[in-house]
Amino acid sequence: MKLTHAERVVDARSGATKFDVARYYEGVADLLLPQLKGRPVALLRAPEGVDEPGFFQKHAGKTPFPGMRELDAALWPGHEALLEVATRTALLGAVQMNTIEFHTWHSRITNLGKPDRLVFDLDPGDGVSWAAVKEGALIVRDLLQGLQLWSWLKTSGGRGLHVIVPLAARWPFDTVRGFSQAVVQRLAADHPQRFVAKSGPTNRVGRIYVDYQRNGEGATTVAAFSLRARPGLGVAMPLAWDDLAALEGAAQWHIANALDHLASRPADPWADLGAHKQSLTTPMKALGYRPG
Repeated sequence: MKLTHAERVVDARSGATKFDVARYYEGVADLLLPQLKGRPVALLRAPEGVDEPGFFQKHAGKTPFPGMRELDAALWPGHEALLEVATRTALLGAVQMNTIEFHTWHSRITNLGKPDRLVFDLDPGDGVSWAAVKEGALIVRDLLQGLQLWSWLKTSGGRGLHVIVPLAARWPFDTVRGFSQAVVQRLAADHPQRFVAKSGPTNRVGRIYVDYQRNGEGATTVAAFSLRARPGLGVAMPLAWDDLAALEGAAQWHIANALDHLASRPADPWADLGAHKQSLTTPMKALGYRPG
């Protein structure tokens, strides 16, 4: 595939060029594509580089990318047709069109209305130390485990951490979002000096906002192994809970070191995530949450 303007710098901090972005995605394609395939995607494109505003694209528009699959518009009535990135051609075609980040729905194309995962996005406010963010992730994990839900972890590639809970695709988005909101409200009630359930920068000064709104219909979360369109081009990297103590920051892995890390890691910490189809029936009862 021809890559135009390959020499253009897309990140002044690292000096990374469009070619470097393409080389990264070529190197991580075998890991990233299973995260993208079978789910609608949203692409964050940054034609002027990460130091200038970018924009999200969820629909094909007038310039379809090479290899991009446009889904049946009837899949999500009342909306334009969604997109799927399922092949290397589509992945690198998106890079050619200046895509930096790949985000996915929490449901699969074959069962779009019922998510098979939920995500808790730990977003620290001003004054929250990195040690406090890591402690907060462990508190989220322990609460979920007390509700009989196993969870997985990844860096956001930015400032926080993402806690992922795989589900059986049985409950509609409203139920899953409502349950995740109830979890966050419990966190804020039990640890009011550490967590806040309301968004907005003034609400979370010195505390962590755990974003549950990503679990709503049409919302997306950055995919594991995706770059982030921020200075330094951090990577949203899966990791084991046992790795958390030594983690130095949410952007510890970035475009310059992520491929070396992936080549040297002893095992894939998300290898069995897809095998877990967890029920919400018991967790909802334990939390006292009743779907509306």
